[in-house]
Amino acid sequence: MAFFKLSRPALICLILGLTLVLLPDFSHAQDSPQDYLDAHSAARAEVGVPPLTWDDQVASYAQNYANQRIGDCNMVHSGGPYGENIAWSSGNDLMGTDAVKMWVDEKSNYDPNSNTCVGGQCLHYTQVVWRNSVRLGCAKVQCNNGGTFIGCNYDPPGNYNGERPY
Repeated sequence: MAFFKLSRPALICLILGLTLVLLPDFSHAQDSPQDYLDAHSAARAEVGVPPLTWDDQVASYAQNYANQRIGDCNMVHSGGPYGENIAWSSGNDLMGTDAVKMWVDEKSNYDPNSNTCVGGQCLHYTQVVWRNSVRLGCAKVQCNNGGTFIGCNYDPPGNYNGERPY
């Protein structure tokens, strides 16, 4: 049995005697809509917030904006109608689930008693778990500078001053 990896978006070929079985290239694992939903849902379940649903219109918005960042990978928010979390990585292929993990890791900076960020950033986390957000759309692009830009948009948006995320 031999394995061969072809260039993207090629297929991995598994050769068994004279039988050729084609398997999909799993190099983009952790970037599917379900992967983004699962990563968000796990964080939301921890605080008793229902899971999000994937929305193609929100995802289209995220993709259109991510496409605008291909030239520079700049960490600039779109300023659009949705809540938004963005992430950037230089030189490596950042997975969507890794971006969500970075946002969720800010949980340690959120103090639910005072509803404030303490010791660092927490607004990415509070958007992930915002109770009124119900629809999600995310996108990822490889930038011309070799970096990766990921954006997730939330509808309706969250992080309103004075309101608690859950």
